[in-house]
Parts: sequence; C-alpha cells; structure tokens
Amino acid sequence: MTHFYAFNGDADGLCALQQLRLADPQEVRLVTGVKRDIQLLRRVDAEAGDTVTALDISLDQNRGDLLRLLDAGASVRYFDHHHAGELPEHPALMACIDERAEVCTSILVDHYLAGRHRMWAITAAFGDNLGTVAAAMARDAGLGNAAASTLQMLGTCLNYNAYGETIADLHIDPVELAQQMMPFADPLEFAACSEAYVRLTAGYRDDMERTRDLSPAHQLPGATMLVLPNAPWARRAIGVLANERMQTDPDNALAILSPKSGGGYTVSVRVPAHSASSAADFCRTFETGGGRKTAGGINHLPEADVERFTDRFDACFAKR
Repeated sequence: MTHFYAFNGDADGLCALQQLRLADPQEVRLVTGVKRDIQLLRRVDAEAGDTVTALDISLDQNRGDLLRLLDAGASVRYFDHHHAGELPEHPALMACIDERAEVCTSILVDHYLAGRHRMWAITAAFGDNLGTVAAAMARDAGLGNAAASTLQMLGTCLNYNAYGETIADLHIDPVELAQQMMPFADPLEFAACSEAYVRLTAGYRDDMERTRDLSPAHQLPGATMLVLPNAPWARRAIGVLANERMQTDPDNALAILSPKSGGGYTVSVRVPAHSASSAADFCRTFETGGGRKTAGGINHLPEADVERFTDRFDACFAKR
C-alpha cells in the first residue's frame, strides 16, 4: 500500500500536510510543485488499496484524475477551499470542501484533527492572507504578540516561496521544505532552529525590497493593474506583493501580471471582501483561471488576451 499526498507547495498546502503527517507519521510519497501547478492528481499513479490525500488544489481542476483514481480502487481524502463544482459521489471519497472566504485548507484540516496541531493551522492562515482569522486563532491559543508575529512571518515566507514559474525559481523545493518541517510539532521551534527559515526570510526581504518602486501599468478608481519585470525575484514576489497591496488598500481590486519565459503572463487577482464579483468567478472567465472569493489567479494569460483582460477587469471592478 502506498500513501500519496498531493499538496499545493504554498503555506496552506505545506501546513495542511504537516498537520496530517504529525497526526499519522508514516512513509508517504509527496507530489507537489510551484503554487500554480495545481493539476497534481495527474501525477499520481495509485492502485487498488492505495490512499491519496489531496490538499489545497481545486477539485474542479483535478476532476478527471480524481475519478480515474477512484475507478482504480484508491481511496481519496480531499481537503480544499477553492472552487470545486459538483462533488462526485463515491464511497471511497471523503471530501472536506469549504469555499467560504474565512477558511483555508489548513483550517479545514485543523477541524478534522480537532485542533491537535493548531499552531501550524495558524501559520497557514497568516500565510494565506487570513490575517484577522489567524490573529483570533492565535489569541485563542494564548499566544503573545511576539509568537504571533513569528508565525505571521513564517506563514508569509512559506507562501512566498511557492511562487515561481518552475521549481528553479524558488529558494527551496516544496518537497525539501516539507521534509525539513516534518520533525517540528511546533512551528515556533522550526522558526527558531531551521536553516530553511533563515534562507526564506532573507530571500523574502530582498525580493520585496525590489517591489517598492513599482508603479501601476493601468489604474482606474477601484481597479489597479501592475506588470512585473521578467525576473525570478518578481515571479517569487507576485503573491505576497498582491496580499500586501490589498492590506494597505483593501477597498480596491488589484491585478498583477508576471511575464512567463515562454510568452504570456501569470496573473494574481485580489478583490475586496465586499466586492459583488468574486476573484474566482472573474478568473474563471479565462481558460486557466480559478481561485476563491477574494483571491484568484490565471496560470497562463496569452499576450493577445491582455487587452481583453484589462477591459474585463475594469468592467468588473472599477468604480463608476
């Protein structure tokens, strides 16, 4: 019997994985990639009797391979907070899906485990831009300001590390990062003792400093668009930059375009919580788009579609 874990390589996927592995230590096969690499179940070749756990990857984007695995006789646990569409009915599928804006996958796993490793869920919530939720969880856990700030930085850095076009763009391969995290039941201990955390914080601060002089490529009241340079640091910074900009300007929608080496762009979209249009619904109007209510993305936006994207972005989010 083989135990597969297919997880998003960002903070939410890593921390969800960490909680489950701490709760049930066993030899597993890890399948992951950069943040936008979400069709991970196509890389899982499970057979009858094998188990598959999917973490923080859209069920809708993995539907065909999910059905393939179930038909092959594998049992599947699915934890996610992105758009799922209609859930398949199958006795071997356990789906824990919640698309509400105030949850992330690690919070769903935290509920599943009855809070057994909640510190890692708090870390994930900070990293997934759920600052208010994470701060409340930290207070309920009795954490002081210094400890909460450490978890916030750790979550931010774990999330930041996942952004890139390929694994080569990242400071640390998410598989390696997951293995370095595994011995630590307490994320505060990981932050205090891990060389990986030192590398991530240094890289994060250097990359984010480069973003300070960026100016909007297009701006209307209520809608701002940035276009990043074609550089590894910019591909790494796109997600955290989007979250930071939304924290400082929460009432306006934001789109950030990052050039891809083969042409076209990766896109991150953030929208206000009160927006009538969700980021996920908007991004799904483009072929490789998806996400959740306040945060979405497009894995590949052809250059020929940039004008159409800009027009739709303005139509959906600009204030009239």
